[in-house]
Amino acid sequence: MNIENRVHTPGKWRFRFVYGIALLLFLVAGGRLFYLTVVDKAFLQNQGEIRAVRTESIPATRGMILDRRGEPLAVSTPTWTIIANPKALWKIQRDPSLNIGPEQEIKRLAGVMGVGRAWLQEKFEANKSRSFMYLKRQIPPNEADAIMAANVVGVSKTKEYKRYYPAAEVASHVVGFTNIDDKGQEGIELAYDQALEGQPGRRSYVKDLRGNIIRGVGVEEAEHPGENIELSIDLRLQYLAYRELKAAVTEHRATSASAVILDVKTGEILAMVNQPSYNPNDRSKLEYEELRNRAVIDLFEPGSTMKPFTISAALMSGQYTTETTIDTSPGYLRFGRFTIRDAANYGVIDFEKLLIKSSNVGASKIALSLPQDAIWNMDYELGIGSQVGIGFPGEASGVLPSHPKWHPSEIATLAYGYGLSVSTLQLAQAYMTLANGGYRVPVTIFKQDIPADGKQVIPHKIAQDVIKMMESVVQRGSGKAAQIPGYRVAGKTGTVHKVGSKGYEYDQYIALFAGVAPASNPRLAMVVMINDPKGREYYGGEVAAPVFSRVMEGALTTLNIYPDLPEGLREVRLEPKKVPYQVVQGG
Repeated sequence: MNIENRVHTPGKWRFRFVYGIALLLFLVAGGRLFYLTVVDKAFLQNQGEIRAVRTESIPATRGMILDRRGEPLAVSTPTWTIIANPKALWKIQRDPSLNIGPEQEIKRLAGVMGVGRAWLQEKFEANKSRSFMYLKRQIPPNEADAIMAANVVGVSKTKEYKRYYPAAEVASHVVGFTNIDDKGQEGIELAYDQALEGQPGRRSYVKDLRGNIIRGVGVEEAEHPGENIELSIDLRLQYLAYRELKAAVTEHRATSASAVILDVKTGEILAMVNQPSYNPNDRSKLEYEELRNRAVIDLFEPGSTMKPFTISAALMSGQYTTETTIDTSPGYLRFGRFTIRDAANYGVIDFEKLLIKSSNVGASKIALSLPQDAIWNMDYELGIGSQVGIGFPGEASGVLPSHPKWHPSEIATLAYGYGLSVSTLQLAQAYMTLANGGYRVPVTIFKQDIPADGKQVIPHKIAQDVIKMMESVVQRGSGKAAQIPGYRVAGKTGTVHKVGSKGYEYDQYIALFAGVAPASNPRLAMVVMINDPKGREYYGGEVAAPVFSRVMEGALTTLNIYPDLPEGLREVRLEPKKVPYQVVQGG
């Protein structure tokens, strides 16, 4: 018995030892499993999601740009963009279970996309270390669905927004455009990009190797759409002005042109058009020169369109009245070798006839009789030489020269609009001020419910007197082609020599007409500038005034502004009288 016990005792000990080791390993493994599945569950889930969960930006809808009546000028439409994960595609080489290869996938993708296989293969190979690549951007839903139906590894789609411009080239210089990433590049789109673009959101989801979304993880941050912007532009007037300006440029073979219509009372820009223009919906053949918003960027000497302000300065000085006469004999004025000429010797004339005949000599003599800074001060108060301040990129300030001591010839030329430069918008602002009883309000591109506070820069009575004189220019002077049946019109023509590399070019001109209507109680101010007309007609009264007439007539009718001419005169329209042009003649 004792011998038997001694034999079996060591075997039991070994069994218990092995059993204990096995039990210990089981407990360690179980403990580790418990720790990983319970205690450290969040860590494991995070590690898994790092490999499968993707976070993408949710694009925010860009704000609309609207005209004053709520008509859309720029809207965003949803589109789809096809993207790829090249790294995921090349990984399938090491996964035989899928029974496919990158080359086969690229071949199928090229077929559904309608692109060359070699080009697509090269694109994937060049980006094989990347996990993101654009394949095709901003395409219609049906095209995106066809590509996604091929179920190519690593290829997926994401939503983007494409900008569309309903008014196309008619409002392109005002509205501007965005690039493919929806960032403003020109016009309002650029100037107010931050307000329009909105705030994108973010969301997470789980994707498989083929780029298919298995499940969403939830919205982490919602997107916030951009602000809508309501402009002062009236699209009806914009279309009208664009059509007539384009027709005039074509007829007179002009290099370029611009026109601006302002609301006299509020300073709102109701229309602002340029030639040449471009279609922001198709920029495949866009040229740089077509991008210029010439109404606010291009500068020119305003010529005789400044003479009403010279007369305003004279009346404000107290040295002159509306009955004062000026002796313009013998029809020219010499300053050494520099000579200022009129088209003829007009002799003794009053202020009204000075404007009708557009006498440079009369304007010069008036300016020389005033304090040397009188004309400069008047121009400065009208905003010449300063940005209008509507927030457009590249807006020009113009040039208003200032001298410690003025030479008489400098004062004289300033009086009839040479030696300074303005934009079409600046000149329109000056005429708007005159039409508003001399009260200058800020010009704005945004719709105004209440006019902003302004400044009285010309006494109300003097402004009215000058407007009345300007009516005579349209009734009996060089501005006859600006007449509008049923309405009293006040305005001034200008025919300016262009400045070249060696001074003034005597065969190149800028044709101008600036005017207001109805003259009895002005509501609208408009300036038409046509650069370098090349036909037989090049005077402001022949080229620019007819554009003013047609556009302003349509604008007054569209806005329901009642005619102010007596019944018996409403159908009268006189033909413009053509007069021979003399060197440095301003009208």
